[in-house]
Amino acid sequence: MPVIRLQTVVNAPIDVVFDLSRSIDLHTISTAHTNEQAVAGKTTGLIGMGESVTWKARHFGVTQLLSSKITAFSRPNSFTDEMVSGAFKRFKHDHKFSEENGIVLMTDIFDYTSPYGIFGRIADYLFLKRYMTELLTERNRIVKAFAEDNSKHTGLL
Repeated sequence: MPVIRLQTVVNAPIDVVFDLSRSIDLHTISTAHTNEQAVAGKTTGLIGMGESVTWKARHFGVTQLLSSKITAFSRPNSFTDEMVSGAFKRFKHDHKFSEENGIVLMTDIFDYTSPYGIFGRIADYLFLKRYMTELLTERNRIVKAFAEDNSKHTGLL
């Protein structure tokens, strides 16, 4: 069970960083390279407690569907999304936010299990954990860029 932990420092108000992190529209922007699209559930705007979204994307040359649901929500400090169905055996993604002196520390904890037993664990070791880390790092880079530039996030919140 790999666990990916990322921390990103953002020079923006915590409410803005929190809301951008749960924006369906910004997620679509941050995953443009995989042509990710929200196709069911909450497909635009800000996702909240108890809501779900189904994403359609192309990873490793294969079009996949992945549905997740918000299972915990404490604005503006944290929220959790968990896989309902998709390519992983399971995943839980905790998003945590803390603010000190106007600077936000955004922490991601992505805990997942690959399918296919030993073959999934080999895939984790060879490429999947690195791929997921890069995907989450790019998402955080986009959240940071939009949060720190008021002109970019105006239409997303």
